[in-house]
Amino acid sequence: MRKILVIALMLALASCARPPSQIRNACAIFEQRDGAFENWKRAARSTEREYGVPVHILMATIYTESSFRSRARPPRRYILGFIPWKRISTAYGYSQALDGTWERYQQETGRYLARRTNFGDAIRFIGWYHYQSSKRLGIPYNDAYKLYLAYHSGQLGYIRGAYRSRPEALAGARRFAAISAIYADQIRRCP
Repeated sequence: MRKILVIALMLALASCARPPSQIRNACAIFEQRDGAFENWKRAARSTEREYGVPVHILMATIYTESSFRSRARPPRRYILGFIPWKRISTAYGYSQALDGTWERYQQETGRYLARRTNFGDAIRFIGWYHYQSSKRLGIPYNDAYKLYLAYHSGQLGYIRGAYRSRPEALAGARRFAAISAIYADQIRRCP
């Protein structure tokens, strides 16, 4: 009996390591991650209640930033084209939060044990960040395009309009708005 329990626990933990297989379907994502210890739908709904940011915006942020990969990182720079060097930023985890922004979140919320590789912690960070963007910048929660620009460029970068000269930010905002609309439609029909 003990061996069966250990094997079941190992399988459960191994299944959490891989991203969901159908990341363009919010209902399927929630069905794949509805465990007792890590329930993504419950974490998303809890964040929506805490910060007021709709679930489809929260999920679209993770889709656009990390494709639901818990240990996602930006690419490395290379010296002479082939020697690996530093990464282009400190972004990490589901939310792709930078070190400094994550530390600010931990200090302001008191969530010092939060990890960027934990879905519940990451989605709560995203809710907090979008809440801050709405409060500071006046961006409504249903304006997916602008929320993403503020997320990608940072709130000060958004104020300065830094995204205007960054085609990857504008393309990301369009992709974010599109998947956000798809997720919103799907979530309305989820069981």
